[in-house]
Amino acid sequence: MAERRATSAAESVPDDWPARPELSLALNRMGCFDWDLDSGLMYVDPPALGVLGMTADQYDGHPSSLGRTLPTTETARLDAVVSQALKDGSERYSTYVRVRHEDGEQSWVHTQATIQRDETGRPYRIIGIFRDAPGEPGGESGRPDLAEERIRVTSVVERVTAILAHARTVPDVIDVLNDARALGHLGLASVILGLVEGGRIHIVAEGQLGQPIPEFDWTGIDDPFPMSEVVRTLKPRFIETRQDFATSYPVLWPHLDPLGVSRAAYLPLIAQGRPIATLGLLYKDKEGFGAEERNLIVTLGTSIAQGLQRAMLFEQEHDLAEGLQQAMLPRRIPAIPGTHIAVRYRSARIGRDIGGDWYDVIPLPGGRVGVAVGDVQGHDTHASAVMGQLRIVLRAYAAEGHSPSTVMARASIFLHELDTDRFATCAYGEVDPPTGMVHLVRAGHIDPLLRHTDGTCRRLPLAGGLPLGLSAEFRRLEYPVTTVELDPGETLLMCTDGLVEVPGADLDDGIQQLTQIVRDGPYDIQQLAEKLCAVVEDRGGEDDMALLLLRRRGTDVPQSSGKLQQHVAQGDPDALSSARHMIRAALRAWGAGERTDDIELVADELMTNALLHTDGPAVVTVRMLTGYERRLRVEVEDTSSTLPRRREAGESGVSGRGLLLVDRLADVWGVESRGGGKVVWCEFVCPPRAAGQLSRP
Repeated sequence: MAERRATSAAESVPDDWPARPELSLALNRMGCFDWDLDSGLMYVDPPALGVLGMTADQYDGHPSSLGRTLPTTETARLDAVVSQALKDGSERYSTYVRVRHEDGEQSWVHTQATIQRDETGRPYRIIGIFRDAPGEPGGESGRPDLAEERIRVTSVVERVTAILAHARTVPDVIDVLNDARALGHLGLASVILGLVEGGRIHIVAEGQLGQPIPEFDWTGIDDPFPMSEVVRTLKPRFIETRQDFATSYPVLWPHLDPLGVSRAAYLPLIAQGRPIATLGLLYKDKEGFGAEERNLIVTLGTSIAQGLQRAMLFEQEHDLAEGLQQAMLPRRIPAIPGTHIAVRYRSARIGRDIGGDWYDVIPLPGGRVGVAVGDVQGHDTHASAVMGQLRIVLRAYAAEGHSPSTVMARASIFLHELDTDRFATCAYGEVDPPTGMVHLVRAGHIDPLLRHTDGTCRRLPLAGGLPLGLSAEFRRLEYPVTTVELDPGETLLMCTDGLVEVPGADLDDGIQQLTQIVRDGPYDIQQLAEKLCAVVEDRGGEDDMALLLLRRRGTDVPQSSGKLQQHVAQGDPDALSSARHMIRAALRAWGAGERTDDIELVADELMTNALLHTDGPAVVTVRMLTGYERRLRVEVEDTSSTLPRRREAGESGVSGRGLLLVDRLADVWGVESRGGGKVVWCEFVCPPRAAGQLSRP
């Protein structure tokens, strides 16, 4: 009979009975983790990620990425629990943390783990679980009364002190005081924090552990309230009976009586001998304050005062550093004909950290414009100061007419000779809006992006050189120039790494994500700049960021319909002949008409002068500009910094007539310095192009 009953029971159970462990864990909202302390990697299984409100693609294998769903105070408290367990030789730890979900709601999660140690006692591995724990610790949810839930007041002081060590702003301190897990074991009904500001007390936190206390948001130091009293006397006030409350503070007591408050402790929070705030601890059903408990509460007040003062100093220093950096950035961006420009700067949002990121827009001779973004190493006021000096000298070198490579080399030498150990990365471009030509150099910086008129976006790979300062130290001052052409409507994007650094991803992945964001972003560059700033803030804003967008306009400026360039070496008649042939072909193709002979004669004169009167080669460039009128521009660049001057040749002179000829035949001409050399240029107004005529040679 027993055998028949066993057989019958076996036939009635489910096919997958008994349930596998992973099924049991998942159904009960519980998951596992395995943390290798040597490598820093932590495996978290999918059920555990679900308990924490995360998906597998949001987790990169490092414990720090779990912090995206934990409030700052919870992350700090969990770190403190784990650190203490590792330090004191514990074999396991257990604690509760709050998890913040995407909808803004919060829930409790319990975690416990076993710490594995080697023969010397060194911890090398932590294996544990995360499980969903509805309700609050120790509340009516039926949560087990674990040892952690029965910690004594001394443990509360230690815990709060550890958490406050991570608080960098006043809101961080307020979060700690509003946290039921931080002060809940004191049996409090409510916590009130008031900041002393301008002779008044401003209530900034109240009632998170129970019903809010309807005390005035602003009260005077001379008002009949306990907070005002402790600020005046600089002494704590312990209220042990309801009668004491009603008699001493008749204005406040009617608001507290309905809430069941029976006892209270009010503490002045003193820093450097002056009250900066006041703390109120309100209780229900408390018998009184013993001598030891009073001392511990006063110690708690001292700890909170130190954390609050530290947070205030962080905020003040951050505001000072941010103001310093903002003062060193350009106050306004000049209007450059033929371009739309947008710039943005966002400082780091964590504590006082401030960096050396900058942008600049530099008007140059001939309607050209220099654009730069850079980042000085470090996150402090010294980085900002170095940034300001470096930006000024880079602007000066560019405005002098030096080539982009020379600008970078000289800026590197300046930084190396400056009394600092900082280096800097930088990207600099020289843009000619009429032609769309952009000459770019890079010093250890990330590559710029180019957004086309159809919305597609691509990375511009630049050869680049070493960061500024380092290239001078190692005597590697070569900065190759990359030339690209901006068509009307195309946008150049230059930024610092704060825009592309994504937690858990390498730099290439970050640039790829940025490319996608730019591709999908709005066409208006001001709106696009705001969207990119919002992306940085959504990531947490842990680094500062500088951004510059330049779009070439398609109307109301001369536009290039062609460009040809030829390198002419010293003593190479074939190269000179080839350059003449190139010019002749361009004039025929572009329809120079009756100006053809004049242009050929002037171009030949400029090339010959460059080869005769300098020791190096020449580069001749011919381009057609179209706009209000068609103008053909000839440029001859050489390596001599000596500027040409016009002089009279005399009746029997055989030389000296070159610039006179240029002045007579060209509509306009001039000379520009280019680094160690110069460019002599001239322009000719050409007749309108006939219908069907070729636009390019």
